[in-house]
Amino acid sequence: MKLSVVIPCFNDSQTIATQLEALSFQQCSEPWEVVVSDNGSTDNTITIVEQYREKLPGLKIVDSSERQGAAHARNQGVLAATGEAIAFCDADDEVAPGWVAAMSKALSHYDFVACKREYHKLNPPWTLKYRPHTQQTGLQEYKYPPFLPHASGSTLGIKRFIHISIGGFDETMLRLQDTDYCWKVQLSGVKLHFVPDAVVHYRLRDTLPDLCKQAREWGKYNVLLYQKYQSQGLPRLPWYSGLIIWIHVVRRSPHLLSTKYRAKWLWNFAWQVGRLQGCLEYQVWAL
Repeated sequence: MKLSVVIPCFNDSQTIATQLEALSFQQCSEPWEVVVSDNGSTDNTITIVEQYREKLPGLKIVDSSERQGAAHARNQGVLAATGEAIAFCDADDEVAPGWVAAMSKALSHYDFVACKREYHKLNPPWTLKYRPHTQQTGLQEYKYPPFLPHASGSTLGIKRFIHISIGGFDETMLRLQDTDYCWKVQLSGVKLHFVPDAVVHYRLRDTLPDLCKQAREWGKYNVLLYQKYQSQGLPRLPWYSGLIIWIHVVRRSPHLLSTKYRAKWLWNFAWQVGRLQGCLEYQVWAL
């Protein structure tokens, strides 16, 4: 079974060589290819990718600039892929040795899989304190409110025909399209399996403005998911739950003055701001 590794990218000149270098050292008994889907980069990302044509025979570069977003880039990458199975990874992460072989093997047994994330290799120590280290021993749990498990889009593998049958990633979702994707696939009757032998070194946001932006956008799109999946079994949140969280955030506001706790507090604050923004934009109470 041939595996296609699809990498969406956008202005990733600082990191994509690390990912492609890691892929160039991968070994797999089954045939595989790499498809880089460029979402309209204006830096020298593609110049760097071109330098790997000899190291990665069969490397494909796809122009996916007509619509912004990782969802569109991934979908276009899959359309250009020739493998029966697809493995997604990101241009700012780094696959560990054996990742391709482990994903290929997993997809020979299962239709939908997610690999393990490792946090220490690519991240400075302070960044490891503001986010939970999810997807190290199993799938990510969705807890607010409890629903189906999910996994990062940069860790997923799927049979190509299933991706096509569900319509791929939702291109209207600029964030959390991977959570939406995982839920769509599972609601179609396909189980998501965790693959601990396949490991990706995951990169966190490493500036305070970037982590605040990410947290705010995730909060906003979580509200959209809440609205979108109400009719498919997602439980309702108690009206007061968000107010309780806001009280906790306000009470911990002195953490803003602490170098030890500042990043975590800012993440939680920005996430709540994003949820409030989502409630106003999508006209649903989901604090």
